[in-house]
Amino acid sequence: MSFIPTQLPETAEVVSRRTRKPHTSMLLRMLMRAAVLRRGRAASALLAMIVAATAATAMLNLYVDVQAKFRSEFRNYGANVVVVAKDGQSLSADALKTANATLSGRGIAVPFAYAVARTVDGRSVVVAGTDFEQVQKLDKWWSVTAWPQTSNVPANTEATGIPVRPPTEALIGIRAAAAISPKNQPFVLSFQGRTLQLTPAGTLQTGAAEDSRIYLPLDSFEAWTGVQPSTIEIAATGSPEEVNATIRNLTQALPAADVRPVRQILEGEARVLGKTRATLLYAAMVIILTAALCVLSTLIGWVFDRKRDFAIMKALGASERLLNGFFAAEAAALGATGALIGFAIGVGVAAWIGRANFHASVAPRFSLLPGVVAGCIVVALISALLPISLLRRVEPAMILRGE
Repeated sequence: MSFIPTQLPETAEVVSRRTRKPHTSMLLRMLMRAAVLRRGRAASALLAMIVAATAATAMLNLYVDVQAKFRSEFRNYGANVVVVAKDGQSLSADALKTANATLSGRGIAVPFAYAVARTVDGRSVVVAGTDFEQVQKLDKWWSVTAWPQTSNVPANTEATGIPVRPPTEALIGIRAAAAISPKNQPFVLSFQGRTLQLTPAGTLQTGAAEDSRIYLPLDSFEAWTGVQPSTIEIAATGSPEEVNATIRNLTQALPAADVRPVRQILEGEARVLGKTRATLLYAAMVIILTAALCVLSTLIGWVFDRKRDFAIMKALGASERLLNGFFAAEAAALGATGALIGFAIGVGVAAWIGRANFHASVAPRFSLLPGVVAGCIVVALISALLPISLLRRVEPAMILRGE
Protein backbone atom coordinates (compact mmCIF):
# COMPACT_ATOMS: atom_id res chain seq x y z
CA MET A 1 0.00 0.00 0.00
CA SER A 2 2.99 2.29 0.47
CA PHE A 3 3.78 2.15 -3.27
CA ILE A 4 0.83 4.20 -4.44
CA PRO A 5 1.27 7.28 -2.22
CA THR A 6 4.95 7.53 -3.02
CA GLN A 7 4.31 7.48 -6.77
CA LEU A 8 1.26 9.69 -6.93
CA PRO A 9 3.03 13.01 -6.35
CA GLU A 10 5.59 12.19 -9.00
CA THR A 11 2.90 11.19 -11.47
CA ALA A 12 0.90 14.33 -10.78
CA GLU A 13 4.02 16.46 -11.26
CA VAL A 14 4.80 14.83 -14.60
CA VAL A 15 1.23 15.24 -15.80
CA SER A 16 1.19 18.85 -14.70
CA ARG A 17 4.49 19.56 -16.42
CA ARG A 18 3.35 17.97 -19.68
CA THR A 19 0.07 19.84 -19.73
CA ARG A 20 1.92 23.09 -19.32
CA LYS A 21 4.04 22.47 -22.45
CA PRO A 22 2.86 24.19 -25.63
CA HIS A 23 1.04 21.95 -28.03
CA THR A 24 3.03 23.53 -30.81
CA SER A 25 6.22 21.81 -29.68
CA MET A 26 4.67 18.42 -30.31
CA LEU A 27 3.44 19.54 -33.71
CA LEU A 28 6.89 20.82 -34.63
CA ARG A 29 8.51 17.56 -33.53
CA MET A 30 6.04 15.58 -35.62
CA LEU A 31 6.68 17.78 -38.65
CA MET A 32 10.44 17.43 -38.28
CA ARG A 33 10.17 13.70 -37.73
CA ALA A 34 8.05 13.26 -40.85
CA ALA A 35 10.54 15.23 -42.94
CA VAL A 36 13.53 13.31 -41.58
CA LEU A 37 12.02 9.86 -42.01
CA ARG A 38 10.84 10.58 -45.55
CA ARG A 39 13.66 12.72 -46.80
CA GLY A 40 13.25 11.68 -50.44
CA ARG A 41 9.64 12.79 -50.82
CA ALA A 42 10.15 15.86 -48.64
CA ALA A 43 13.15 16.88 -50.75
CA SER A 44 11.26 16.44 -54.04
CA ALA A 45 8.30 18.49 -52.77
CA LEU A 46 10.64 21.14 -51.39
CA LEU A 47 12.55 21.29 -54.69
CA ALA A 48 9.31 21.82 -56.60
CA MET A 49 8.36 24.71 -54.32
CA ILE A 50 11.84 26.21 -54.64
CA VAL A 51 11.55 26.10 -58.44
CA ALA A 52 8.13 27.75 -58.30
CA ALA A 53 9.31 30.45 -55.88
CA THR A 54 12.46 31.08 -57.94
CA ALA A 55 10.46 31.48 -61.14
CA ALA A 56 7.86 33.71 -59.49
CA THR A 57 10.49 35.92 -57.86
CA ALA A 58 12.58 36.28 -61.01
CA MET A 59 9.57 36.97 -63.22
CA LEU A 60 8.00 39.47 -60.83
CA ASN A 61 11.31 41.32 -60.38
CA LEU A 62 11.73 41.46 -64.13
CA TYR A 63 8.04 42.35 -64.58
CA VAL A 64 8.59 45.53 -62.58
CA ASP A 65 12.08 46.45 -63.82
CA VAL A 66 11.63 45.45 -67.45
CA GLN A 67 8.91 48.06 -67.92
CA ALA A 68 11.24 50.82 -66.73
CA LYS A 69 14.11 49.46 -68.80
CA PHE A 70 12.02 49.16 -71.95
CA ARG A 71 10.73 52.70 -71.51
CA SER A 72 14.28 53.90 -71.08
CA GLU A 73 15.28 52.06 -74.26
CA PHE A 74 12.35 53.54 -76.18
CA ARG A 75 13.37 57.03 -75.07
CA ASN A 76 16.62 56.43 -76.98
CA TYR A 77 14.57 56.36 -80.18
CA GLY A 78 13.56 59.99 -79.93
CA ALA A 79 10.42 61.96 -79.23
CA ASN A 80 7.04 60.42 -78.58
CA VAL A 81 5.22 63.78 -78.58
CA VAL A 82 5.59 66.70 -81.01
CA VAL A 83 4.34 70.25 -80.48
CA VAL A 84 3.94 72.14 -83.78
CA ALA A 85 2.91 75.74 -84.34
CA LYS A 86 -0.35 76.14 -86.25
CA ASP A 87 -0.53 77.52 -89.80
CA GLY A 88 3.22 77.42 -90.31
CA GLN A 89 3.86 80.12 -87.72
CA SER A 90 6.45 80.18 -84.96
CA LEU A 91 5.72 79.13 -81.42
CA SER A 92 5.38 81.73 -78.72
CA ALA A 93 8.54 82.83 -76.95
CA ASP A 94 7.51 81.07 -73.74
CA ALA A 95 6.32 77.83 -75.39
CA LEU A 96 9.43 75.88 -74.41
CA LYS A 97 9.23 77.15 -70.83
CA THR A 98 5.55 76.19 -70.67
CA ALA A 99 6.28 72.72 -72.05
CA ASN A 100 9.02 72.12 -69.48
CA ALA A 101 6.75 73.32 -66.69
CA THR A 102 4.03 70.92 -67.84
CA LEU A 103 6.46 68.01 -67.99
CA SER A 104 7.68 68.77 -64.43
CA GLY A 105 10.90 66.89 -64.99
CA ARG A 106 9.18 63.83 -66.51
CA GLY A 107 10.68 64.21 -69.94
CA ILE A 108 12.91 66.17 -72.31
CA ALA A 109 11.71 69.03 -74.52
CA VAL A 110 13.90 70.21 -77.42
CA PRO A 111 13.07 73.20 -79.69
CA PHE A 112 13.61 73.15 -83.45
CA ALA A 113 13.50 76.08 -85.86
CA TYR A 114 13.59 75.58 -89.64
CA ALA A 115 14.47 77.71 -92.65
CA VAL A 116 15.28 77.06 -96.32
CA ALA A 117 18.66 78.56 -97.21
CA ARG A 118 20.68 78.60 -100.42
CA THR A 119 24.25 77.71 -101.19
CA VAL A 120 26.58 79.88 -103.27
CA ASP A 121 25.61 77.87 -106.38
CA GLY A 122 21.89 78.36 -105.76
CA ARG A 123 20.98 74.99 -104.24
CA SER A 124 18.24 74.92 -101.62
CA VAL A 125 18.88 73.21 -98.30
CA VAL A 126 16.88 72.91 -95.09
CA VAL A 127 18.69 74.41 -92.11
CA ALA A 128 17.54 73.72 -88.55
CA GLY A 129 18.46 75.40 -85.32
CA THR A 130 18.34 73.45 -82.09
CA ASP A 131 19.90 72.87 -78.67
CA PHE A 132 22.64 70.31 -79.31
CA GLU A 133 23.07 69.47 -75.64
CA GLN A 134 19.40 68.48 -75.36
CA VAL A 135 19.34 66.77 -78.74
CA GLN A 136 22.08 64.41 -77.61
CA LYS A 137 19.80 63.34 -74.77
CA LEU A 138 16.69 63.14 -76.93
CA ASP A 139 17.96 61.48 -80.10
CA LYS A 140 20.53 58.99 -78.88
CA TRP A 141 19.79 56.88 -81.93
CA TRP A 142 21.33 59.47 -84.27
CA SER A 143 24.61 58.34 -85.78
CA VAL A 144 26.88 61.37 -85.40
CA THR A 145 30.60 61.45 -86.10
CA ALA A 146 31.21 64.61 -84.02
CA TRP A 147 28.95 67.13 -82.33
CA PRO A 148 29.57 70.89 -82.59
CA GLN A 149 31.48 71.99 -79.51
CA THR A 150 30.57 75.66 -79.26
CA SER A 151 27.76 77.98 -80.15
CA ASN A 152 29.15 81.03 -81.97
CA VAL A 153 26.70 83.82 -82.70
CA PRO A 154 27.86 85.50 -85.91
CA ALA A 155 28.23 89.20 -86.34
CA ASN A 156 25.78 91.14 -88.52
CA THR A 157 26.62 90.63 -92.17
CA GLU A 158 25.84 92.35 -95.36
CA ALA A 159 23.84 90.74 -98.14
CA THR A 160 26.97 89.72 -100.03
CA GLY A 161 29.54 89.78 -97.28
CA ILE A 162 31.25 87.09 -95.25
CA PRO A 163 30.96 87.04 -91.44
CA VAL A 164 33.98 88.51 -89.73
CA ARG A 165 33.65 86.24 -86.70
CA PRO A 166 34.96 82.64 -86.72
CA PRO A 167 32.74 80.29 -88.75
CA THR A 168 29.86 78.65 -86.92
CA GLU A 169 30.18 74.90 -86.46
CA ALA A 170 27.40 72.85 -88.02
CA LEU A 171 26.19 69.28 -87.99
CA ILE A 172 25.56 68.17 -91.56
CA GLY A 173 23.44 65.28 -92.79
CA ILE A 174 25.37 62.86 -94.97
CA ARG A 175 23.34 63.63 -98.12
CA ALA A 176 23.69 67.38 -97.58
CA ALA A 177 27.42 66.96 -96.92
CA ALA A 178 27.90 65.05 -100.18
CA ALA A 179 26.32 67.91 -102.13
CA ILE A 180 27.60 70.94 -100.23
CA SER A 181 30.82 69.97 -98.45
CA PRO A 182 32.13 66.70 -99.92
CA LYS A 183 35.66 67.34 -98.60
CA ASN A 184 34.52 68.66 -95.23
CA GLN A 185 35.45 72.18 -96.26
CA PRO A 186 33.81 75.38 -94.93
CA PHE A 187 30.87 76.71 -96.95
CA VAL A 188 28.54 79.69 -97.06
CA LEU A 189 24.73 79.78 -96.86
CA SER A 190 22.43 82.71 -97.48
CA PHE A 191 18.93 83.42 -96.18
CA GLN A 192 16.93 86.45 -97.22
CA GLY A 193 20.06 88.34 -98.16
CA ARG A 194 22.04 87.43 -95.02
CA THR A 195 24.99 85.08 -95.35
CA LEU A 196 26.64 82.79 -92.86
CA GLN A 197 29.90 80.88 -93.12
CA LEU A 198 29.79 77.40 -91.63
CA THR A 199 32.40 74.81 -90.73
CA PRO A 200 31.37 71.12 -90.64
CA ALA A 201 31.87 69.68 -87.17
CA GLY A 202 30.59 66.22 -88.03
CA THR A 203 28.10 64.34 -90.14
CA LEU A 204 24.70 62.94 -89.21
CA GLN A 205 23.08 59.76 -90.49
CA THR A 206 19.57 58.58 -89.56
CA GLY A 207 18.22 57.17 -92.81
CA ALA A 208 15.45 59.80 -92.74
CA ALA A 209 14.95 63.47 -93.57
CA GLU A 210 17.69 64.51 -91.12
CA ASP A 211 20.30 63.27 -93.61
CA SER A 212 19.45 66.17 -95.95
CA ARG A 213 19.52 68.92 -93.33
CA ILE A 214 22.11 71.15 -91.74
CA TYR A 215 21.83 71.69 -87.97
CA LEU A 216 23.08 74.83 -86.22
CA PRO A 217 23.09 75.98 -82.61
CA LEU A 218 19.74 77.63 -81.96
CA ASP A 219 21.18 81.01 -80.91
CA SER A 220 23.32 81.19 -84.06
CA PHE A 221 20.35 80.18 -86.19
CA GLU A 222 18.06 82.83 -84.66
CA ALA A 223 20.70 85.56 -84.97
CA TRP A 224 21.21 84.70 -88.64
CA THR A 225 17.61 84.11 -89.79
CA GLY A 226 15.46 85.81 -87.16
CA VAL A 227 13.23 82.71 -87.23
CA GLN A 228 11.88 81.40 -83.93
CA PRO A 229 11.31 77.70 -83.17
CA SER A 230 8.20 76.22 -84.73
CA THR A 231 8.50 72.70 -83.30
CA ILE A 232 9.20 71.19 -79.90
CA GLU A 233 10.03 67.50 -79.80
CA ILE A 234 9.30 65.87 -76.45
CA ALA A 235 10.30 62.52 -74.98
CA ALA A 236 7.74 62.12 -72.21
CA THR A 237 8.44 59.40 -69.65
CA GLY A 238 5.93 57.11 -68.02
CA SER A 239 3.41 54.49 -69.08
CA PRO A 240 1.27 54.97 -72.22
CA GLU A 241 -1.54 56.21 -69.99
CA GLU A 242 0.77 58.76 -68.35
CA VAL A 243 2.06 59.92 -71.74
CA ASN A 244 -1.52 60.42 -72.96
CA ALA A 245 -2.22 62.45 -69.82
CA THR A 246 0.86 64.57 -70.59
CA ILE A 247 -0.44 65.16 -74.11
CA ARG A 248 -3.76 66.37 -72.72
CA ASN A 249 -1.98 68.71 -70.31
CA LEU A 250 0.22 70.10 -73.09
CA THR A 251 -2.82 70.68 -75.28
CA GLN A 252 -4.42 72.74 -72.51
CA ALA A 253 -1.21 74.63 -71.73
CA LEU A 254 -0.42 75.41 -75.41
CA PRO A 255 -3.77 76.13 -77.10
CA ALA A 256 -2.08 77.94 -80.02
CA ALA A 257 -0.14 74.79 -81.03
CA ASP A 258 -0.93 71.31 -82.24
CA VAL A 259 0.19 68.59 -79.80
CA ARG A 260 0.59 65.29 -81.63
CA PRO A 261 1.70 61.90 -80.37
CA VAL A 262 4.26 59.99 -82.40
CA ARG A 263 2.08 56.94 -82.98
CA GLN A 264 4.89 54.64 -84.10
CA ILE A 265 6.73 55.15 -80.81
CA LEU A 266 3.70 55.10 -78.50
CA GLU A 267 1.98 52.14 -80.12
CA GLY A 268 5.23 50.20 -80.50
CA GLU A 269 6.09 50.79 -76.85
CA ALA A 270 2.63 49.72 -75.65
CA ARG A 271 2.68 46.64 -77.87
CA VAL A 272 6.16 45.50 -76.81
CA LEU A 273 5.46 46.13 -73.11
CA GLY A 274 2.15 44.31 -73.31
CA LYS A 275 3.64 41.26 -74.99
CA THR A 276 6.61 41.21 -72.63
CA ARG A 277 4.41 41.40 -69.55
CA ALA A 278 2.12 38.68 -70.91
CA THR A 279 5.10 36.44 -71.71
CA LEU A 280 6.57 36.85 -68.22
CA LEU A 281 3.26 36.19 -66.51
CA TYR A 282 2.39 33.18 -68.66
CA ALA A 283 5.85 31.69 -68.14
CA ALA A 284 5.54 32.16 -64.38
CA MET A 285 2.05 30.61 -64.38
CA VAL A 286 3.21 27.56 -66.35
CA ILE A 287 6.18 26.99 -64.04
CA ILE A 288 4.04 27.44 -60.92
CA LEU A 289 1.38 25.06 -62.29
CA THR A 290 4.05 22.46 -63.06
CA ALA A 291 5.47 22.84 -59.56
CA ALA A 292 1.97 22.47 -58.08
CA LEU A 293 1.51 19.20 -59.97
CA CYS A 294 4.87 17.97 -58.68
CA VAL A 295 3.87 18.85 -55.12
CA LEU A 296 0.49 17.17 -55.61
CA SER A 297 2.03 13.92 -56.80
CA THR A 298 4.55 14.01 -53.96
CA LEU A 299 1.90 14.59 -51.30
CA ILE A 300 -0.30 11.84 -52.68
CA GLY A 301 2.63 9.44 -52.48
CA TRP A 302 3.30 10.76 -48.98
CA VAL A 303 -0.24 9.84 -47.92
CA PHE A 304 0.05 6.29 -49.26
CA ASP A 305 3.41 5.85 -47.54
CA ARG A 306 1.96 6.94 -44.21
CA LYS A 307 -1.42 5.26 -44.25
CA ARG A 308 -0.46 3.10 -41.27
CA ASP A 309 0.73 6.16 -39.31
CA PHE A 310 -2.53 7.96 -39.89
CA ALA A 311 -4.50 4.81 -39.10
CA ILE A 312 -2.73 4.52 -35.74
CA MET A 313 -3.40 8.20 -35.01
CA LYS A 314 -7.09 7.68 -35.81
CA ALA A 315 -7.20 4.53 -33.67
CA LEU A 316 -5.74 6.50 -30.75
CA GLY A 317 -8.51 9.05 -31.03
CA ALA A 318 -7.17 11.67 -33.43
CA SER A 319 -10.00 13.45 -35.21
CA GLU A 320 -10.14 14.06 -38.93
CA ARG A 321 -9.81 17.76 -38.24
CA LEU A 322 -6.54 17.15 -36.39
CA LEU A 323 -5.17 14.92 -39.16
CA ASN A 324 -6.20 17.40 -41.85
CA GLY A 325 -4.60 20.24 -39.92
CA PHE A 326 -1.39 18.27 -39.42
CA PHE A 327 -1.15 17.42 -43.10
CA ALA A 328 -1.97 21.03 -44.12
CA ALA A 329 0.72 22.24 -41.72
CA GLU A 330 3.25 19.96 -43.42
CA ALA A 331 2.28 21.34 -46.82
CA ALA A 332 2.39 24.94 -45.58
CA ALA A 333 5.82 24.38 -44.01
CA LEU A 334 7.11 23.04 -47.33
CA GLY A 335 5.63 26.04 -49.14
CA ALA A 336 7.12 28.60 -46.74
CA THR A 337 10.56 26.97 -46.72
CA GLY A 338 10.61 26.67 -50.50
CA ALA A 339 9.48 30.29 -50.84
CA LEU A 340 12.31 31.64 -48.68
CA ILE A 341 14.98 29.64 -50.49
CA GLY A 342 13.45 30.28 -53.92
CA PHE A 343 13.17 34.02 -53.28
CA ALA A 344 16.90 34.29 -52.62
CA ILE A 345 17.70 32.29 -55.76
CA GLY A 346 15.12 34.21 -57.83
CA VAL A 347 16.66 37.56 -56.92
CA GLY A 348 20.00 36.30 -58.21
CA VAL A 349 18.43 34.93 -61.40
CA ALA A 350 16.68 38.26 -62.08
CA ALA A 351 19.94 40.14 -61.57
CA TRP A 352 21.74 37.80 -63.98
CA ILE A 353 19.04 38.19 -66.66
CA GLY A 354 19.20 41.97 -66.27
CA ARG A 355 22.96 41.99 -66.76
CA ALA A 356 22.88 39.53 -69.66
CA ASN A 357 20.01 41.11 -71.62
CA PHE A 358 19.80 44.77 -70.59
CA HIS A 359 23.37 45.38 -69.38
CA ALA A 360 21.84 46.93 -66.28
CA SER A 361 21.19 45.78 -62.75
CA VAL A 362 17.76 44.60 -61.63
CA ALA A 363 17.17 45.79 -58.10
CA PRO A 364 15.82 43.14 -55.70
CA ARG A 365 12.23 43.85 -54.72
CA PHE A 366 12.00 42.72 -51.11
CA SER A 367 8.41 43.94 -51.07
CA LEU A 368 7.63 40.85 -53.18
CA LEU A 369 8.75 38.46 -50.41
CA PRO A 370 5.43 38.38 -48.49
CA GLY A 371 3.52 37.78 -51.70
CA VAL A 372 5.87 35.01 -52.82
CA VAL A 373 5.69 33.29 -49.42
CA ALA A 374 1.89 33.58 -49.31
CA GLY A 375 1.59 32.37 -52.91
CA CYS A 376 3.76 29.30 -52.29
CA ILE A 377 1.80 28.43 -49.16
CA VAL A 378 -1.46 28.75 -51.08
CA VAL A 379 -0.12 26.56 -53.91
CA ALA A 380 1.02 23.95 -51.39
CA LEU A 381 -2.33 23.99 -49.59
CA ILE A 382 -4.26 23.70 -52.85
CA SER A 383 -2.02 20.80 -53.82
CA ALA A 384 -2.83 19.20 -50.46
CA LEU A 385 -6.61 19.24 -50.99
CA LEU A 386 -6.71 15.91 -52.84
CA PRO A 387 -4.36 14.12 -50.40
CA ILE A 388 -6.46 15.47 -47.49
CA SER A 389 -9.57 13.99 -49.09
CA LEU A 390 -7.71 10.66 -49.29
CA LEU A 391 -6.94 10.86 -45.57
CA ARG A 392 -10.63 10.88 -44.78
CA ARG A 393 -10.98 7.47 -46.40
CA VAL A 394 -8.38 5.88 -44.17
CA GLU A 395 -10.07 3.12 -42.12
CA PRO A 396 -7.92 2.24 -39.09
CA ALA A 397 -9.26 -1.32 -38.71
CA MET A 398 -8.62 -2.24 -42.34
CA ILE A 399 -5.17 -0.66 -42.45
CA LEU A 400 -4.02 -2.20 -39.19
CA ARG A 401 -5.23 -5.63 -40.32
CA GLY A 402 -3.02 -5.21 -43.37
CA GLU A 403 -5.85 -4.94 -45.91
